[in-house]
Amino acid sequence: MAELSEALLSVLPAIRVPKAGDRVHKEECAFSFDTPESDGGLYICMNTFLGFGKQFVEKYYGKTGHRVYLHLKKTRKLKEEDSNSSAGDPPRKKPTRLAIGIEGGFDIPEEKFEYDEDVKIVIFPEHLEIPRDGLEGLPDMVRDRIASAVEAILTADSASRKQEVQAWDGEVRRVSKHAFSLPQLQNSVRIPPCGWKCNKCDMRENLWLNMTDGSILCGRRYFDGSGGNNHAVEHYRETGYPLAVKLGTITPDGADVYSYDEDDMVLDPSLAEHLAHFGIDMLKMQKTDKTMTELEIDMNQRIGEWELIQESGVQLKPLYGPGYTGIQNLGNSCYLNSVVQVLFSIPDFQRKYVDKLEKIFQSAPSDPTQDFSTQVAKLGHGLLSGEYSKPASGDGEQQPDQNQKGMQDGIAPRMFKSLIGKGHPEFSTNRQQDAQEFFLHFINMVERNCRSSENPNEVFRFLVEEKLKCLATEKVKYTQRVDYIMQLPVPMDAALNKDELLEYEERKHQAEEEKQPLPELVRAKVPFSSCLEAYGAPEQVDDFWSTALQAKSVALKTTRFASFPDYLVIQIKKFTFGLDWVPKKLDVSIEMPEELDISTLRGTGLQAGEEEMPDIAPPLVTPDEPKAPMLDESVIIQLVEMGFPMDACRKAVYYTGNSGAEAAMNWIMSHMDDPDFANPLVLPGSSGPGSTIICPDPPSEDSVATIVSMGFSRDQAMKALRATSNSLERAVDWIFSHIDDLDAEAAMDISEGRSVAESISESVPVGPKVRDGPGKYQLFAFISHMGTSTMCGHYVCHIKKDGRWVIYNDQKVCASEKPPKDLGYIYFYQRIPS
Repeated sequence: MAELSEALLSVLPAIRVPKAGDRVHKEECAFSFDTPESDGGLYICMNTFLGFGKQFVEKYYGKTGHRVYLHLKKTRKLKEEDSNSSAGDPPRKKPTRLAIGIEGGFDIPEEKFEYDEDVKIVIFPEHLEIPRDGLEGLPDMVRDRIASAVEAILTADSASRKQEVQAWDGEVRRVSKHAFSLPQLQNSVRIPPCGWKCNKCDMRENLWLNMTDGSILCGRRYFDGSGGNNHAVEHYRETGYPLAVKLGTITPDGADVYSYDEDDMVLDPSLAEHLAHFGIDMLKMQKTDKTMTELEIDMNQRIGEWELIQESGVQLKPLYGPGYTGIQNLGNSCYLNSVVQVLFSIPDFQRKYVDKLEKIFQSAPSDPTQDFSTQVAKLGHGLLSGEYSKPASGDGEQQPDQNQKGMQDGIAPRMFKSLIGKGHPEFSTNRQQDAQEFFLHFINMVERNCRSSENPNEVFRFLVEEKLKCLATEKVKYTQRVDYIMQLPVPMDAALNKDELLEYEERKHQAEEEKQPLPELVRAKVPFSSCLEAYGAPEQVDDFWSTALQAKSVALKTTRFASFPDYLVIQIKKFTFGLDWVPKKLDVSIEMPEELDISTLRGTGLQAGEEEMPDIAPPLVTPDEPKAPMLDESVIIQLVEMGFPMDACRKAVYYTGNSGAEAAMNWIMSHMDDPDFANPLVLPGSSGPGSTIICPDPPSEDSVATIVSMGFSRDQAMKALRATSNSLERAVDWIFSHIDDLDAEAAMDISEGRSVAESISESVPVGPKVRDGPGKYQLFAFISHMGTSTMCGHYVCHIKKDGRWVIYNDQKVCASEKPPKDLGYIYFYQRIPS
């Protein structure tokens, strides 16, 4: 006991009791996917509250000197069933409420297992182990402090994992702060009971009534092109009028009300009064559109049915071992699972993160859970090592049901999902997302963390050549831009089975009218060659600013490849609008070729006999407006995030007349070699650089402290925040894009433990680096989506490994019998070696 007391007294000052705001990582190792259920258990540092598996805890002690850890070991065992628990259970009712554990909602999944928990304190380097109940005999002060710390760690909410599913009601909405003080204009606007149309476009669905001025405008546009045209949210940004109600959901019981200011669905106790202002009587309104709740309930129901359908036809052979590791679904995270499975089947990503695992871990910051490179390397190792590719844990006695065959424990990348979604309005949630948008988001994160080192994104990056021909003057303009995805249109008029489709639509319409079962689905069959032809066909551009005319004209735009990437990513543009303007997914079959040759799509540049248009900026400000022009900040941010200097991006937006990201990117690619490319924008007739961003408010101390904590000086942080309207995320990008202007003595840690001085010492070329080669490819992976929208449904991916197709369906990894190559959403082609 004397030795024990002496050891505990020596580490007592380092033992902390977690407080509010402390992240306690008690369910996942910072460097691996070890948990308390792993063979070696989990060690939680009682100073930093970071968790470590057995193979990493000693390394962490050696690096930090932290000696005392709480060791958790959980052993799973099957619960003893109550013989009366299932007798006479009534059939489950269909949920009518977006809730869990509440009448009308989804049932709480019953936990089949319980755990024996072993808790002890371990002191390094002696490996001295003290059971939780072995503190008797210690001085009261020592015993009480240690017991308090242990109890606080055990009862704290885990940082890397949400609590087990509890009773939850997704329909509980708070009353809007604007409900009782909403201004309503006396503009004599009266809203009819039906026949609505967006005030700014032709949309007749997904319409929202602004309850201040009575404007009827369409909802948000999704990143895949479906949804609305953003007119409602744009109206809010222009006017600040906060509340809108979804037309078609108004009934005597209420309606869907959204607060743009509070960025959430809200309650409006004064809704009847607000609607009456525009002549709408709630008591006489009928529901004609699905509420947001109904759409989400439908999504949950479809996912469950799809899982059954996917496994009911063919008994697939489960696969285990390195490269065949499943990923747990963390709540609509199948989009993430599918994308990372494909990415870590590519050698460049393996070399960047998995092969350099030790180096990345050794140079990790004090909190590795917040380091991008560390968490990506951990994810890659978890997928490729085979350590977690084992059959799902069971009781060893009962036979698994048919749907559980082939299920793995796999890995649960909670830290990775939390980190990569941090600050993102969509990926930080548990809602379903678009796999294509997540792919681009991940690519962007890699770009930001590989600014001065090996970049695996180069396998996807390619240059697009765009030719614009002014039809009035016959003059042309060639530009180039960077892209990572080839978006392939689907020309439905090229379907090979048009007669069948027409007959099916007639029978479907008749069945709906007579309320009969729908006929068997007939899917449009569109040749891949027709999609390629549509991609390469000239596209008419109206209202094109012709520098040859110095006026608007009509132009033809032709798109070609200026370079061919090592890996070609093709997105099938399946999401569109129906004739009634309702967003829908094209149910189409496209026979994607195993081998693909797009050599004919290579750009040729300016041809003999073609005359280029002059490079003259369109007018942006009038002579009587000497002040700086207002530039589109969203386009500037988009370009900066791609790695271009801020001042160059400002000039690009200015000289293209605020005409969008595509035009600005074309300007950048055409002027990258200019000696003043990265110089500040100087307006005509001015004596110095023009200022396009006004930032009257001083930067917040929290933002300054965050940037300073990354290794920059306070002056640099203040300068970056002022230049970006106090946007923390943009300020960090601004610093990287102005890194040559920063003090080379200010050392900072970036993703690979380098300093600003080291980065400056290297000659980094301006603009993105691309690879080029033959345009011949072979299919090696594809991601499939099932559902009516990218915002709901389910994703799986198929990857060709060792000469056979493998399906990755979250935790299930099996040999695929018949991969549905004609129904994919995103395809990955690998260049055929010449």
